[in-house]
Amino acid sequence: MHLRSDSFRPYDTLDVRLCFGRHDAETTFALSSNRNPHLAWSDVPEGTKSFALICFDPEVPSRGDDVNQAGRTVPLDLPRVDFYHWVVADLPASLREIGEGSHCDGITARGKAAGPTPDGGVQGLNDYTGWFAGDADMGGDYAGYDGPCPPFNDERVHAYRFQLFALDVASLGLSGGFSGGDLRAALAGHVLATAELVGLYHINPDAAPSR
Repeated sequence: MHLRSDSFRPYDTLDVRLCFGRHDAETTFALSSNRNPHLAWSDVPEGTKSFALICFDPEVPSRGDDVNQAGRTVPLDLPRVDFYHWVVADLPASLREIGEGSHCDGITARGKAAGPTPDGGVQGLNDYTGWFAGDADMGGDYAGYDGPCPPFNDERVHAYRFQLFALDVASLGLSGGFSGGDLRAALAGHVLATAELVGLYHINPDAAPSR
């Protein structure tokens, strides 16, 4: 199975329009356009009954002590953890493309509702739900796509992994409130094929690729 995008090339830096946050020369950080990228796939295996889609960043700081703190940096050697930006289950077997901006076009304060997608699948909660928990202006349930926003003081360039799974079941039986971890667990034993596309992004102008 092959996964491609008209919005970015493999291992290219993602355009700011696809991201939640961006660098600003005067204020260091600003919110961005937050459009989901175009994705298309081919060479689907026989017997595919649905697709699942995940976008995650495996390079999020494991501790938040230094995150987005002026005058401090998030060091390259700090252990990293996964952060889910997009989790979708039960995309129909006939689907071969998701249009840019069709799932998300802009930032919705307090999040978007979980549930059906424009393509017939069901979108779960991304990890901005936990990140903004307790924030009076932004706190809420964040479903569907919300794009990259690495710390503005992180020394590492982040690699965002878009993964598509061809499945042998039409539905994984997940409700709209499922997490990235829930989706990964539900995939076990049902994956016929997997395809991945990676895009890079950083807000810190001095960031370097991970070693």
